[in-house]
Amino acid sequence: MLSIIDRYIIKKFLSTFFFMLGVIMMFAIVFDVSEKLGEFISNEAPLSEIIFDYYINFIILYGNMFTSMIVFLSVIWFTTIMAKDTEIIPIWFSGKPLSRYLRPYFIAASLLMLFSLGINHFLVPRANKVRLSFEEKYYRDAMVVRDYHAEFPGEESVYFSNYTNSDGRVNDFVFQKWSKDRKPIYFLKSRYALNQPNSKKWELHDFYEKRFFNDSIALRHVKRLDTTFNFSISDMALRENTAESMSYSELKAFIKRERAKGSAIVPLYEIELHQRTSYPFAAYILTLIGVSVASQKRRGGVGVNIAIGLGIVFVYIFAMKMLTVAALNIGFPSLIAVWTPNVFFGIAAIVLFRFSQK
Repeated sequence: MLSIIDRYIIKKFLSTFFFMLGVIMMFAIVFDVSEKLGEFISNEAPLSEIIFDYYINFIILYGNMFTSMIVFLSVIWFTTIMAKDTEIIPIWFSGKPLSRYLRPYFIAASLLMLFSLGINHFLVPRANKVRLSFEEKYYRDAMVVRDYHAEFPGEESVYFSNYTNSDGRVNDFVFQKWSKDRKPIYFLKSRYALNQPNSKKWELHDFYEKRFFNDSIALRHVKRLDTTFNFSISDMALRENTAESMSYSELKAFIKRERAKGSAIVPLYEIELHQRTSYPFAAYILTLIGVSVASQKRRGGVGVNIAIGLGIVFVYIFAMKMLTVAALNIGFPSLIAVWTPNVFFGIAAIVLFRFSQK
């Protein structure tokens, strides 16, 4: 059963959160429009698509991305005002355990965490699919892939020197097939290749091939050939943010395929997968830190507490980015890289709360 003070704090928490979310997203949209308006006009993007395909999904993505930070700022803002108005002292000295004081904060944080978790796993991937499709059509620069190499199931490997999606040419295309004991079976090199859209059909231009037999090698040179492979260019030429548009199951399957190919950026996709859960849980940690920082009166009031809070957020974000770089560059496990900041800042939050009681 919620008491009057519980309902009061929850109402303050949620109303401040959604007010700040609205203000921050309004400024984000203004800055984004000023940056991209020229591209939208030059590419003749329809107004309806700009609003419904891009900016509605823009709000879903970045509103959810900033949820934990806005939770933190909201807690600091309204708790500082409560402390300034001497509303905190009677609560702390009411004779009830201090953990009781945290209950309404964590009820509100839980509502926002569950809301963010659901959006992260179900709504954001769908929204990103529409948004990225819009950007590909009206805004994005040409995608260029250089020096691509990957292993495919069935003892096959592919290499090409470069590919640009504007002309669709895969230059210096090399395909090799090996036996189970890693002996060469087939080798093909084409000056350039074209993949038919949304298919595994290919056009090879000016290519030669080698077929390896037990006691001989057969060579052939052909100017042009239509053929099929077990892959398409979409399996190889991907933007780094492609994973953002995949559901949980799609992303798991995609990581499995990329790992089988020996892709060097598998950790990037694993980080995306784990962050969808770790970011919402950060709301609990930042709520506790916010309460600890803002529950005491300070000279300077809200401004000082927000400055302290922003410093903590900066350190938190820096720790996440540093561990992400470690996961990408030195093989640090992605799961540990994503959750370590939450663990350490969770401990720091408990320590801060203990000190704030004094």
